[in-house]
Amino acid sequence: MSRRILVLAHTGRVDAMAAAQETCAQLHASGLVPVMRREDIAPIRETYGDLAVPCETLDEDVSLDAVDLGMVLGGDGTILRSAELVRDSDVPLLGVNLGHVGFLAESERADLAQTVHWVVNRQYTVEERMTIDVQVWLGKRKIGHTWALNEAAVEKGDRQRMLEVVVEVDALPISSFGCDGVVMATPTGSTAYAFSAGGPVVWPEVEALLMTPISAHALFAKPLVVAPTSIMAVEVLSRSDANGVLWCDGRRSLELPPGSRIEVTRSDKPVRLARTHLTPFSERLVRKFELPTSGWRGPVSPSEEQPPTSSLPTVRTVEPHYTQPGGRD
Repeated sequence: MSRRILVLAHTGRVDAMAAAQETCAQLHASGLVPVMRREDIAPIRETYGDLAVPCETLDEDVSLDAVDLGMVLGGDGTILRSAELVRDSDVPLLGVNLGHVGFLAESERADLAQTVHWVVNRQYTVEERMTIDVQVWLGKRKIGHTWALNEAAVEKGDRQRMLEVVVEVDALPISSFGCDGVVMATPTGSTAYAFSAGGPVVWPEVEALLMTPISAHALFAKPLVVAPTSIMAVEVLSRSDANGVLWCDGRRSLELPPGSRIEVTRSDKPVRLARTHLTPFSERLVRKFELPTSGWRGPVSPSEEQPPTSSLPTVRTVEPHYTQPGGRD
């Protein structure tokens, strides 16, 4: 039975539609079955007249359970949208960056043909990325329940007014302050909104949760990195009557009336991302953000290590000096 590959593209862009046509054609020529969504097929037909090769339609010709892999052609936003689609399945996503930074993508547009070749030959590994579970309470009533791969951001609803909040970790309050919002993120999301708000970059392998205030009016309102088993919470105080809004991955939103409580925990449903080459995260960080690294010499290998010479400074060991209490040395 032929393997089925789901092709997900940002069809609002001509270059993404062209990439989808190329991908489907190469998959078909290699004996694999390309699959697309009806809403992605329609704009391609409007632009090109028809698809380059026969293509099955998701949820009409085939179900998501029969799909082997999802190839995402677009930026990080397209990958986040695709993550919603495969959330309840085991289908991994492999991103080809057609956007700007594309931190979640595995390869670039120029490597599209090679990436399809790797997919055809199963030359990829799959890693699981932590997601978060987000619950919103108003008193004892749950008014919202959603999830996020990158972050859950509590933001002020009115531009003219700050949001008064209390932040909490593991049922204990940490601090109260006025702010533009608070970002609660995963390690994957540490290079997204949380990074822009001044949070730390966390390697994807690190199991942790992040909390980063946005433009807080307070002396102590620093980013926090907490255990993956912790419960992070933000309470929107009623004393200012300011409304807030919750944004998850910049895609799903919920109005937050005064008195709302937002609780974030690690979800038991990760998102699976396919990787075609095991590039160290440090290298990806430098490449995506175009960080300067001139002058780097790297670690000294054992074969290069030179014996000490007399010109090098010597290290002296100083004995500890104690003073008797109430007396002389």
